[in-house]
Amino acid sequence: MAKELRILLADDQERVLYGLRALLRQQPGWRVVGEAENANDLLILAEVLVPDLILIDWNLPDLSGEKVVDSLHRMSKSLAVIVISGQIEVKNTVLEAGANAFVSKTSPPDQLVEAIKNVMGNQKRR
Repeated sequence: MAKELRILLADDQERVLYGLRALLRQQPGWRVVGEAENANDLLILAEVLVPDLILIDWNLPDLSGEKVVDSLHRMSKSLAVIVISGQIEVKNTVLEAGANAFVSKTSPPDQLVEAIKNVMGNQKRR
């Protein structure tokens, strides 16, 4: 039996969290283990819940996206981080900061699902 994928969500917009929850629940073996609306709560939850993957908005309140990604990677080298943002122009900055992938909030939902599958497949090969 495959290991359950534990996902932590972070976005300051409730409608985005709702949409992500609805999408991720449709995937067998994927479970949302927590949600945060700001960077400080995200970092606390990441330490307590020990997720496999974090989906974060690049512009969370409290800390810059770069600092959040850096803090998450210092917490755990094996933690996968996918950044979602409505600002497509931040893609290169996101990837340079160490995120495993970037997905635009305007992309179709199946692109996020594919990004998660790709990132988690790559994590297993490390």
